[in-house]
Amino acid sequence: MVYELYYWPSIQGRGEFIRLALEEAGARYIDVARMPARAGMGVPAMMRLMEKAPAGRLPYAPPFLRAGTRVIAQTANILLFLGPRLGLVPKADESRLWAHQLQLTMADLVAEVHDAHHPIAGSLYYEEQKREARRRAGHFRTERVPQYLGYFERALAANPRGGRHLVGGSLSYVDLSMFQVLEGLDYAFPREMRRIRRRYPLLMALRQRVKERPRIAAYLASDRRLPFSTEGIFRYYPELDRT
Repeated sequence: MVYELYYWPSIQGRGEFIRLALEEAGARYIDVARMPARAGMGVPAMMRLMEKAPAGRLPYAPPFLRAGTRVIAQTANILLFLGPRLGLVPKADESRLWAHQLQLTMADLVAEVHDAHHPIAGSLYYEEQKREARRRAGHFRTERVPQYLGYFERALAANPRGGRHLVGGSLSYVDLSMFQVLEGLDYAFPREMRRIRRRYPLLMALRQRVKERPRIAAYLASDRRLPFSTEGIFRYYPELDRT
């Protein structure tokens, strides 16, 4: 199987959660929108598939994945599909549901990250909602981040397999996604994360273990890993990282 990933070509965004799973598994995949349009790929190919998908099952927005004749959208849904195929989730149904539940909770967190810098509308520039963003980001940093990270820290601690992974006794796609969330929060809110990181030793240890995995380390050092920027979900604006 050669998977086709469809996501915006210049940002990590939600597509990065899929990339990390594919990279860790050593799966063969094409990042379609980053390929040349003259070869029938690029953003035009992504837009075509959004307008005409197999069986009329149109994706609402990227990311989406093509696997043979299937087109699957929504980050958590894609990972639910890929997890067992890539060996990145335990076989038991209960474990898979738990993994999916954790991934959906991360999706909620990611949505709140976006709303910290775009609290009014995604169609407006950041500069048009700066005052509202400062207020929203303050609540996000001081209330929501501790609630989310505290929850995931407790989930790690409660894992009967030793607290090294969020699901089961080996690496899953949820661990990879948690790594991406922590990397993103460090980029967007470095001052706040320096202040609170000691509260979450299990999460920080998990992040480091993921970072050192051979395939992930190679990916992070490659040009396939796009940098964080003020165009993606995790954005650094100094004024949003201050009390």
